[in-house]
Amino acid sequence: MTIFRPCIDLHEGQVKQIVGGTLTDNRESTSLRTNHISKHSAGHFASLYQTHNLRGGHVIMLGPGNEFAATQALQTWPGALQIGGGINDSNAAEWLAKGAEKIIITSYLFANAQFSLDRLEQVLSAVDNNRHKLVIDLSCRRQQQQQGPQDPSQWIVAMNKWQTLTDMVVDADSIRLLEPYCSEFLIHAADNEGLQGGIDEQLVQRLSEWCSIPVTYAGGARSLEDLELVRRLSNGRVDLTIGSALDVFGGDGVRFSDVVAWNQTQGGDEVVKP
Repeated sequence: MTIFRPCIDLHEGQVKQIVGGTLTDNRESTSLRTNHISKHSAGHFASLYQTHNLRGGHVIMLGPGNEFAATQALQTWPGALQIGGGINDSNAAEWLAKGAEKIIITSYLFANAQFSLDRLEQVLSAVDNNRHKLVIDLSCRRQQQQQGPQDPSQWIVAMNKWQTLTDMVVDADSIRLLEPYCSEFLIHAADNEGLQGGIDEQLVQRLSEWCSIPVTYAGGARSLEDLELVRRLSNGRVDLTIGSALDVFGGDGVRFSDVVAWNQTQGGDEVVKP
């Protein structure tokens, strides 16, 4: 069943909704585009999700200065939220101890933009080789192939706030390689993130074909109908995160009460996936 997965995106200690492709490491950059800065704390949203039993949401630290806010969210609802952003083998266990249900690993898996199986194994070792505590983030950017099959598109994993393309293509082979090491995938379509211009339908469909473990797609959702679209495209195998379009994040495309109701129709209160 396709369910709504909540998020708490943190930037400089605040809950924000950001246009993904505009985020950089340069704090002086004027390119950053922000859709919404919440007046509420990370703990507020964790409490809101707890009230409505919206488990499996991800707390993403976009750069430095977010540790306090992230810890507040995790300790508000221990064992129910995932944490990502700057996670590596040296701090993974610490974030689990702070209350994370799972850790999300992204950029650390790549050394000089090259995938490192050694690094993945190091992170898994840091969580006692428990793959059920690990989520792999394969957030990606769409590229056009110079030549190849009928479908000219491919998706390249992007690291460092989605600014650096790596050597990993998101496809059946990479999914097959990584699945034994984790319990689920999180995949932001970085070029769609924060734009409310619609989801990457082709990517959603491909993910449902490639993945045999739970996978959450994020990027471009703009209406409640997108949940139905993802359900149809993936035959219920892909979950959806909605951010900027939600009224709790200043959006006018989706009411929070409606996504809560959607999850309830998909299985009552017991909609949590392994």
